Amino acid sequence: MEKIKTFLESDKGKDIMIVTIVILVGLGSFELGRLSKEGNGSRGVKIEYTEDVSNQQAGNVISAIESSSLLQNTEVANSAGKNFFASNRGTKYYSIGCSAGKTIKQENRVYFATSEAAQRAGYELSSSCR
Repeated sequence: MEKIKTFLESDKGKDIMIVTIVILVGLGSFELGRLSKEGNGSRGVKIEYTEDVSNQQAGNVISAIESSSLLQNTEVANSAGKNFFASNRGTKYYSIGCSAGKTIKQENRVYFATSEAAQRAGYELSSSCR
């Protein structure tokens, strides 16, 4: 037991302990990522919200839409039946299936039925969605 304490208190022992901790944290993160992946018949980790949270988020989106003067001048509604979206802070628009716009928060999204409507509002098509 004394040899182990002496080893862990030495510089070499501390270095080995740090490397071991980093490896264990990395493996743990990797396994949590695998657990959260959907598909392959595994249930994975799923986050569910109560109705109160869903309604509150919907209210935030509606408030953001109502407060933007840019949105009042465009043919914008909610995402139902819309094929394009843009950020209310940006200059590019994206098709619904384009992965380039995934980072835009829902409350900052502006939806359009057609690309012409998005262009009339002053947006241009993102080069990654062409």
